[in-house]
Order: sequence, then C-alpha cells, then structure tokens
Amino acid sequence: MTQTIPDLTDAEHKLASGKLYERYGKLVPVRLADSELQLDGLSDELTLCPTIYWADRGAQLMVCKMAAEHFRCQFFYSGMEQYGTGHDQYDRLGDCVVTLLQVQSDHERQITKISSGVTLAKDNDEEYHGMVVI
Repeated sequence: MTQTIPDLTDAEHKLASGKLYERYGKLVPVRLADSELQLDGLSDELTLCPTIYWADRGAQLMVCKMAAEHFRCQFFYSGMEQYGTGHDQYDRLGDCVVTLLQVQSDHERQITKISSGVTLAKDNDEEYHGMVVI
C-alpha cells in the first residue's frame, strides 16, 4: 500500500529558506521536488516524498518530508559521493536543515584541509571519523 505524504507547507518552505539565508547570507534559490524513498526497511516499496532541494558551492542538498513532522536529509556531489548526517530522521525541520548545513560545511572544510596536506585530526588532536556515507 502506497503511503501518501503531505506536501510541504508554506511555513515549512519559509522556515527552510530562512535557515539557508542565515547560513549563506543571501537568498538561495530552492526547488520543490519529489523524491522516491524506501521508508520501510523491510519492504522494497518506494514512497514519493515532497523535497526541498538547493545547490551551493558544488554540493547538492536536499531535505525530504517523510511524514508530518518527520524529515530526512542528505547532500551529494555525485551519485558515488553521497553523505548523510548520521540521523535517519528529524522531528523538526529546522534541526534537520541546520544539521545538514553544519555537516556539509564540516565536510567542505575537511576536504579543503586534506587537499592542502593538513588533516582535521592533526589540527584538533582528536580522532575524526568523517561524514556518514550513504
């Protein structure tokens, strides 16, 4: 049985856009889309989920609504290079967007340091395990 997910509300769209403005300091064009997600790990069924999508600095980011007040997010650079935040879902859209932005920013910073020959673990004297690869 196919589950029907409620569309993103105007308030959710505005909340996400506001978080992006806080992060980037400018209006970021977002697109509303639909994503097919496997919501039940015991089933092969895919469910159409309303999605907010944007791209910035080479990364593509998305937040999917899985149910009322349930969200999932990820960012990617290519089909082979996809990352999550380490959480399967969020109950608050604001937390989902902010965490996604933080993890993507950390990843970008790590890649920059690696390409310059400096590792994040060396700088912070602690072990770093990287982003969650999807």
